[in-house]
Amino acid sequence: MKNILKMGSAFIGIIVGAGFASGNEIMTYFTSFGLMGILGAIVCTALFAYLGMVLTRLGSRMQTNSHKDVVYKISGRYLGIVVDGVIIFTLFGVGVVMLAGAGANLQQQFALPSYVGSLLMIVLVFLTMLLNVDKVVGVIGSITPFLIITVIGVSIYSLLTMDTTFAVLDPLAKDVPTTLPNWFLSAINYVSFNIAVGASMSIVMGGAEKNEKTAAWGGFVGGLGLGILILLSHLALFSKVDVVAGTELPMLAIINDISPVFATFMALILYGMIFNTAVSMFYAFGARFIETGTLKFKVFVGGALLIGYALSFFGFTNLVSNFYPLVGNLGLFLVAALIFASFRMPKKI
Repeated sequence: MKNILKMGSAFIGIIVGAGFASGNEIMTYFTSFGLMGILGAIVCTALFAYLGMVLTRLGSRMQTNSHKDVVYKISGRYLGIVVDGVIIFTLFGVGVVMLAGAGANLQQQFALPSYVGSLLMIVLVFLTMLLNVDKVVGVIGSITPFLIITVIGVSIYSLLTMDTTFAVLDPLAKDVPTTLPNWFLSAINYVSFNIAVGASMSIVMGGAEKNEKTAAWGGFVGGLGLGILILLSHLALFSKVDVVAGTELPMLAIINDISPVFATFMALILYGMIFNTAVSMFYAFGARFIETGTLKFKVFVGGALLIGYALSFFGFTNLVSNFYPLVGNLGLFLVAALIFASFRMPKKI
């Protein structure tokens, strides 16, 4: 049970980054559809639980330390090239976005120059890379409970203090800008994007667990927990949409309303969640090309971090608005391959 919860917590930590923890993603993908956003969150919960279970189970079954072997096994020779390319592109791209988000977070809350927050993140990520995969999973999972407690607390506060009904707030929520056409496609795109983000590290995490059943349950619990957090975050933002609409960091806006001191604490949690995702992205990116734990691996990841730092100067908002929807569409190849693989599992190693 301990390993299942540890893996589940790490799965949430891998996927939850700056966009989710700040409430920005939830506003765009769910709250902008009002009451129908609740259905979207329920669809996401089911898909995350199922696909999370498939990912960690595949990693354990094939005992791999990289997503490459699994992807080519479940996708075939030619589609495998496409899916592998999508994952590699996503790993590095989201890693860059996290570096930019780290800078934006400290700049907004503590008025530090954005390059300082990004540089500090690079140092923290690189130091974590010196650990083995079990310790990396432990580091990622250890921060997640703080986010879960915060989201639950904010959701309870928002629902208890709302002074109107969801029916009244529904038209206001639908005025929130979004690039997604409807609640169902929005939910599918969100799952697709996040599975592309979390696939590689989830497979690596599963590969570190020899008990396939434990790995599968870990992915299932993580996906279920992630879906519940999405639903709670949506309800929190929906109940306060008349206050937070138009803010860049809506979750922080609610927390600032509760207590500025609590908002500072939340900013640190947000930085921790960005760290989680950044570690996962760059670790899995390096593992795709070079054996983990070697000197070459550390040098390779160090080089990738420096390139990512340079690219992070394009800005957090610009990177998110242009990169995330693209990955969501490309990730459909991976989602399709995973659903197919769940019915035809490769031989156990």
